[in-house]
Amino acid sequence: MRFGRVGRERWIGAAWGALFTAVLAVLIIAGSRNLQHFDAALVGYTFAVLFATFAITYRYSMWLQRPPTRRYWNRGWQVFFSRKYLTSNIRNWLVRVPADFAANRFIFKRASARGLTHMLIMWGCILAFAITFPLVFGWIHFETLAGDVESYRTFIFGFATSSFKVHSAVAFLIFHGLVWASFMVIAGVMLAMRRRMRDHGAAALQRFAEDFLPLILLFAISMTGLLLTASYTWMQGYGYDFLALLHAMTVIFTLLYLPFGKFFHIFQRPAQLGVSFYKDVAAKEGMARCRRCDEEYAPLLQINDLIDVERELGYRYETNVPGVEHYQRICPACRRSMLAIAQGQLWSGERGVGSRESENPNDPSPTPDSRLPMPMRTV
Repeated sequence: MRFGRVGRERWIGAAWGALFTAVLAVLIIAGSRNLQHFDAALVGYTFAVLFATFAITYRYSMWLQRPPTRRYWNRGWQVFFSRKYLTSNIRNWLVRVPADFAANRFIFKRASARGLTHMLIMWGCILAFAITFPLVFGWIHFETLAGDVESYRTFIFGFATSSFKVHSAVAFLIFHGLVWASFMVIAGVMLAMRRRMRDHGAAALQRFAEDFLPLILLFAISMTGLLLTASYTWMQGYGYDFLALLHAMTVIFTLLYLPFGKFFHIFQRPAQLGVSFYKDVAAKEGMARCRRCDEEYAPLLQINDLIDVERELGYRYETNVPGVEHYQRICPACRRSMLAIAQGQLWSGERGVGSRESENPNDPSPTPDSRLPMPMRTV
């Protein structure tokens, strides 16, 4: 059976999705010791995570198969492991990962409040995921020590690790980890909502599904989680069943929404690191010079890749202008100049002015029908 390009990409995406989902399922079974430590009450969360894994992997695979993304992805790995730049790339990686991802430096450059918002939401979600998923999958569980009901021992993938007292500060921090995560997320959501409502520039472009729904889901998960803690801590479990069901619904809906909404950029963002290495190496390899004004305007590697990607997408911008084999070999400033000159010639031709073909057939001056004009550079 023969498939078109789109059909082949979908089959590849589905295959990768099935592979990652199967690997996660095997890890859940193995990590919980054949489901011995798996809580059946959390099966809804587990299936939601498995579905999200398949959908995220499928969409990520489709995204990577797009010609521009695939070119950046392959080039990024090539330039990073290039022997010529490997040492400097590793050094830059050690700097950029903590600065750009852990500390959100690239967002703080835009605005301090915006950077704080992203940092609170990001680290709150990371902390929540790091606690919730291992517990749901049965990778981590706690048991009381034999003969000491006041102490817990932590088991990771079924292997015993450290122990701690039930009423110790360590136990308080561990067992309330989701509470701290909820506080961070709620604070970040409030800052984000404040910006959505006060920033008129953002308000003009925002959409409910892309800008408000993710914040509402994060707030709902955090708030229902806090209410669960309040129920079993101070209210003797009053309303716990209803709150547990409501919390499960919000979490499962968010997991199902994860691959299709704005949350997907969480998985796309790390690829930006490879783009930064690509740009670094491209700038060191040399700049492209405009075929019209001879000025540098972009890295040569980037221009060559752009031409290849355009051809792969079916766009061909070759020209018949002497000395300019492709439109991308011209800098943006000269493109604007050439467009203005071409429009002027067409305007003059429509009004019967500027065409001297009938006056002097041997005159080499461009006519309204000429292709992209190449006038001399002016100062």
